[in-house]
Amino acid sequence: MAESLDRPRIVATGLTKRFDAVTTLDDVSFATRPGVVTGVFGPNGAGKTTTFKAALGLIRPTSGTVTVAGRAYRDLSDPIRTVGSLLETQRPAPGRSARDHLRAMAAASGVARRRVDDVLGMVGLDGVAGCRVGTYSQGMQQRLGVAAALLGDPPILLLDEPTNGLDPEGIRWIGGLLRDLADEGRTVLIASHVLAEAAKFTGHVIVLGGGKVLADSPFDEFVGAGTLEDAYFALTDPVTAFRGCSSWGGAA
Repeated sequence: MAESLDRPRIVATGLTKRFDAVTTLDDVSFATRPGVVTGVFGPNGAGKTTTFKAALGLIRPTSGTVTVAGRAYRDLSDPIRTVGSLLETQRPAPGRSARDHLRAMAAASGVARRRVDDVLGMVGLDGVAGCRVGTYSQGMQQRLGVAAALLGDPPILLLDEPTNGLDPEGIRWIGGLLRDLADEGRTVLIASHVLAEAAKFTGHVIVLGGGKVLADSPFDEFVGAGTLEDAYFALTDPVTAFRGCSSWGGAA
């Protein structure tokens, strides 16, 4: 689908975040492209997860802004219908079934109950929707997290490491799903460490390093005649990836 800049997107402007003496994000600016899967890449401690948490209102920037559909997340009137998210910290109660987990989310957010079965089918969990989440494999729990992100049918998706725990079939599935969602005109922003797989469905590349934007360009322009891995490693410096104790404490 052709890019349409009037569609909802994520925009960061001068985004800076400091934890004590450690600067995790340093004047980060970018704008996602609707209709394209944008991949955010970088070593541990580069600021990927911090960027996502700032976009979702989970942390307050030291300076700068990040908006979702033109507003700060906390100002959205209907967040679940605006942005769907997947973070490692989002874990449902293990004793609850997947269907009941999503039904509770739907009831709390005013989403039609029938949407629950729709998203369970989209992620391939309809046959085990009555099973307790605690019996799920990591890959099945990841699929449930994607279902939760899709529950409100949002135009924006923000997914941190969506391939985590997925087997080869699951990785192929998530790639196809993300491409389909982008083809519908949605804004899809992912963070991933699995460069070879992410290369199969990423259309735009943002590379973070040391809390700064090192690259922000269309995929083909970024990789040139090589691979995503080649271009990434030519740009990043693993020796300088860690910047003090706070880098180990969740500022990924």
